[in-house]
Amino acid sequence: MTIRNPLSLFITIVLLVISGCSVKNSMPDEMPNDFDFLVQFGVGSKNEINTFDNTVTKDLVVDGTITEKIPLTKEEIKRVYKKMKQINVLEPKKLEPKKKSCMQIPYDEDKWKIKLNGETITFYLSEEYCNPTKDAKKLIELRNYILDIVLNKDEYKKLPESNGGYK
Repeated sequence: MTIRNPLSLFITIVLLVISGCSVKNSMPDEMPNDFDFLVQFGVGSKNEINTFDNTVTKDLVVDGTITEKIPLTKEEIKRVYKKMKQINVLEPKKLEPKKKSCMQIPYDEDKWKIKLNGETITFYLSEEYCNPTKDAKKLIELRNYILDIVLNKDEYKKLPESNGGYK
């Protein structure tokens, strides 16, 4: 077999590689049927919103934690999916700052588990450092968006207040 035009072959290979990468790292327009997520957050990641089990865990600080069935509606989950698509959670993220100029204690930690199209992706981010990356800020905004949905649910409002705080 002879290669008549090596440049054409090279361009074809490059295009295939680029298109393969962009497909893998982009979210489908329509929310997949197997879409679920879990986000643990706060000091020690004790708070949790879990659509796999339809539960929410609240950190009561001194009094431990409480977990209750608090499902998100299909419409709420679709809104979360749309937000995830806007920041494309499938793309690799830079979550740790290069420059670690200061540290704070205590600090929030977010642990993410997202399932879609048969694949599971995970993220971990720490607010230990004072200057979060742009990607970390986007995930924190996403977490807060989801938390706002949960905070407005009557079932969540019935949970006990947290007792104490972190120093």
